[in-house]
Amino acid sequence: MQTECFPSSIVPGQNKLFTAYAASHEPLSPFYSETPWSQQWMSQAATTSSAQREAVATLLAEQNRSFGASEKVLSNIEQLRSGAGAVVTGQQVTLFGGPLYTLLKAATAIRKAADATAAGHPHVPIFWLASEDHDLAEADHLSLTSKHEVRTIHLETADAALRLPVGGRQLGPQIRATLDQAAELLGPSPALDLLERCYTPEATFSQAFARFISAVFADQGLIVIDASTRDFHALGQPVLRHAIEHAVELNAALLERNQLLASRGFDAQVMVKPQGSLLFLLDEETGERLSLKLRGDNIWSAGKKTYSTAELLAILAAEPHRLSPNALLRPLFQDWLLPTSAYIGGPAEIAYFAQSAVLYERLSGRITPVLPRLSATLIDAQSAAVMQRYGLSLPDLFAAPPAELAQRIGARSMPVEGKRKLAAAGNALDEELQSLTAWMHALDEGLGRSANVAASKMRYQMNRLRRLAANHQLERDASIRRHIDALYRSLYPGEHLQERAIGAVSFLAQFGDGLAGVLVENAAQECPGHRAIFL
Repeated sequence: MQTECFPSSIVPGQNKLFTAYAASHEPLSPFYSETPWSQQWMSQAATTSSAQREAVATLLAEQNRSFGASEKVLSNIEQLRSGAGAVVTGQQVTLFGGPLYTLLKAATAIRKAADATAAGHPHVPIFWLASEDHDLAEADHLSLTSKHEVRTIHLETADAALRLPVGGRQLGPQIRATLDQAAELLGPSPALDLLERCYTPEATFSQAFARFISAVFADQGLIVIDASTRDFHALGQPVLRHAIEHAVELNAALLERNQLLASRGFDAQVMVKPQGSLLFLLDEETGERLSLKLRGDNIWSAGKKTYSTAELLAILAAEPHRLSPNALLRPLFQDWLLPTSAYIGGPAEIAYFAQSAVLYERLSGRITPVLPRLSATLIDAQSAAVMQRYGLSLPDLFAAPPAELAQRIGARSMPVEGKRKLAAAGNALDEELQSLTAWMHALDEGLGRSANVAASKMRYQMNRLRRLAANHQLERDASIRRHIDALYRSLYPGEHLQERAIGAVSFLAQFGDGLAGVLVENAAQECPGHRAIFL
C-alpha cells in the first residue's frame, strides 16, 4: 500500500481558521489549547467521579449490547469503568452510515486511543451519535458510486416537515425500496448484507447507524453512545441547568468571542444572536425540537410558546430528555458524561471549538483538546493507473476542472512535430512582441500602452491556437476525456472531496472488510494534512 501526504492547503475551500490551526506548531491561542501534533492530551484526561463512571458504563453496556457489540467493545466499556480515558468523535446519524468521513473520524479516534494506551495512558475510542439533530434534509440521502455513475438515493419519510430529532425517526417500510437502489449500485457484497441487517423498517435512524458503525469497527472495539435518552440527560443535567441559569452571561461571552475571531480575520462557524441560547426544547405536544430564545428577564420562547426560567428548570428536573444542547454546548455536555482526553473533529467541528472554548472556560475550567481527523482520498488500482499514465497527482485534480485538465493532457499527447511548431511560434511571437512593445514605449508612453493591449490580444490568439490543437487531439483520442472524467468521478466527484461526497459503504463494498484496519493504520499523527491512500 502506497500513501502520499499533502498539506491541508491543497484542499479547495478550506475554512481559514482550520487552515491556520492545521499549520500551527504552537497552540493558536486563545482559540485552541493544543496543536494537531500535540500528545500532551494523553496524560490529561478529564476527571470524572467513580459514581459517574459507573453509571455511564452501565448505560453504555446496555446500549452497545442492543447495537450488537463485539466482546472487544464490552471489554473497552469495562476499561472505561475502571478509569481509562476516552478519545471521542461523533457524527449526525445519516442514511447508510453517512459519507466516507464517518469512517475516517472513527478510525482516527481508534488510532489515537491505541497510541495513548501504548504510551502508558489507557484510553478507549467512543463514537457519539448526534441523534438529537433535527435537520432531516442532511440525513435522509446518500451518494453512492458504481463503475459508471455517482447517484444520490433518498429515503422518503413521514412527517418530513416536522422538526423531529432525526435519531428517533423510524425508517419504516420505505427503507426496502431505498435498499434496492443501494443494491443496484453496490452489487452483492458483505457491505450490502450489513446494510440490510442494520437498516430494517422497525429500526430508527440511530439504531441502524449505531449497528452499522459498531459492526464496521467491531475488531477495534469502538464504543457507540446515543446520549439522547432520559437516563443520559439526567446525568448531564448540571450542564443544561448552567446553560439556563447563566444564559445571558454565556451568550455575551460567545458574542465577544465572535468579535475576536473577526478581528483576527476569521469567520465564526456558528452564528450567535443577541437573544439566542445554547438549548433546544422538545415540544410536549408535537415532539418537535425547537430553539429556545431568551426574550427578556427570565422569559423564554420556543416556537409559539413562552416559558419562565423556573418552568424550564422544572422541565429539566422532571423530563431532562426534552432539553438538548446546540452545536456549541454539545461538546461540554459530552465531556460532562465522558472522561474525554481529546475530541477528533473535521474542519467545521474544529472551527466550532474556537467558539466553544469560552464555554469550557466558564463551565469546566478545562478546554478539551481537539485534534483533526484523518482526511484522505482512497485511490483504487484503476484510478492509480490513469494517474500514472498521464503523470497526475491528487493536487492536479483539486487545482483544475475536468475540461481544463483534459485539455492539458491533450496538449501533452500531441505529436512531437505539433508541439515543436506551437512552441517555436509562441517563442518567436513573444520575442518579437517584447522587442516591438519596448521600442514603442520608448517612442511614447501612450503608444506603448496601446501596444501592450494589442500584444496581449496576439498572445491570446496564440493560446487559442494551442487550445484548438489540444482539443483536436482530444477528439482524435477520446479515451483521454473518458479517463479524466472517470478519475474525477472516483476521486473528486462533482469537484467535491471524495470523503464528503461519497457514502462510506461504497468503499466498504469496493475494498472489503479490511478497509477499517487500513484507515486506522493511516490515522497516525504524522500527516495532519490530506492523504492519498492507494489501495
